[in-house]
Amino acid sequence: MTLAKRNLVVYFLCILLSGNIFHSCTQSRSGHHVAVPTDSLDIINDSIRRLHNPVEAASKAYQLDTFFTSLHKKRGFNGTVLVAQHGQVIYKGAFGYGDFKTKDTLTPQSTFQLASVSKQFTAMAVMILQEKGKLSYDDEVTKFYPEFPYKGITVRHLLTHRSGLPDYTYFSGDFWPDRKQFLNNQEVIKMMAKHQPKPYYLPDKRYNYSNTGYSVLAAIVEKVSGLAFDIFMQKEVFGPLGMNRTYISTGTNWESIPNRTTGYSAGRRKIENSYLNGATGDKGVYSTVEDLYKWDRALYGSTLVKPTTLELAFTAANKEMKKENYGFGWRLKTLDCGETVVYHGGWWHGFKTYLMRNRKDQSTIIVLSNIANHSLSHLKEMHCILYPQPEVITVSAPAKADSSDVH
Repeated sequence: MTLAKRNLVVYFLCILLSGNIFHSCTQSRSGHHVAVPTDSLDIINDSIRRLHNPVEAASKAYQLDTFFTSLHKKRGFNGTVLVAQHGQVIYKGAFGYGDFKTKDTLTPQSTFQLASVSKQFTAMAVMILQEKGKLSYDDEVTKFYPEFPYKGITVRHLLTHRSGLPDYTYFSGDFWPDRKQFLNNQEVIKMMAKHQPKPYYLPDKRYNYSNTGYSVLAAIVEKVSGLAFDIFMQKEVFGPLGMNRTYISTGTNWESIPNRTTGYSAGRRKIENSYLNGATGDKGVYSTVEDLYKWDRALYGSTLVKPTTLELAFTAANKEMKKENYGFGWRLKTLDCGETVVYHGGWWHGFKTYLMRNRKDQSTIIVLSNIANHSLSHLKEMHCILYPQPEVITVSAPAKADSSDVH
């Protein structure tokens, strides 16, 4: 029996016994407790959890397992999954290997490079510092780095991808000759100050997704806090939330990350560590589906920042964008089923990731993969499982009554 199947059996038993037993079973299996105890959060959780239907949850869990089993066998999905609805985990699965050479079987405790899903953590670091009065969203980058060559770019522009900065993952190849030396956030700033690569757009001209912007944000966090970015995140975010299996890779510590999975190309070619992995903020967080669920739960409370501060992360900041938008480290969109969600995807050096949240019903989808194939392009089907649409039944209009039928 596969791990995913064993998980499903346990969940079915827990679901069908009772909602309370289901919750305790979920905690005992994961071995972790979600450390976000606030009175307001408890009230929200209770009202949402009353919507939980054990039979419906069991049906959805079965459909999710069928979907991911098929995705694994037919589309090459290799990774871990956690799905929750109404504040309750309804499905957890692991498919394939963390390393194909050693045949390390994936588990919910396996750690993956989150790629751009890391950006939401960088945004949180900035919000923490803003709430403490250490910086303002309207501060210009030159306040922290006078040598920064691009004037008029604010912290807010960086958060919302309106800086127009060129992509360091492209231009650094021309200015960083020693590929055995890891590039870090401070070196990205120095590189731009020295070589002044041409910006794509003027500040606030338009939305343009920017890895550089989030690397610069991480550098600002370091400058303002006086701490290395990985140490700041451990102290202010991962530690307080009990995310004990979450780390930031700075390149040099890559090999020592516990339960680290290996990234592969679509053809299962191993992707080696890169000098670009020393820069963080835009990527670099390694985590598990279970730790990311702790993160999700924390965002319903005020453990890290006030709800009013957090709300900006989920507020559309780009007026010209119609169908989708971006806040602070989060994308915003409306699914075909009509549900409005916040989410982010990631793709970096053999890893593909996806984290989606529906705050209305406290649904969460977390998918982490260490093969950069197209299997995650089929996740729309998973949305349909969580939010099934009522079948439309066409009823023919009654035949026009004959005069003899009228009484």
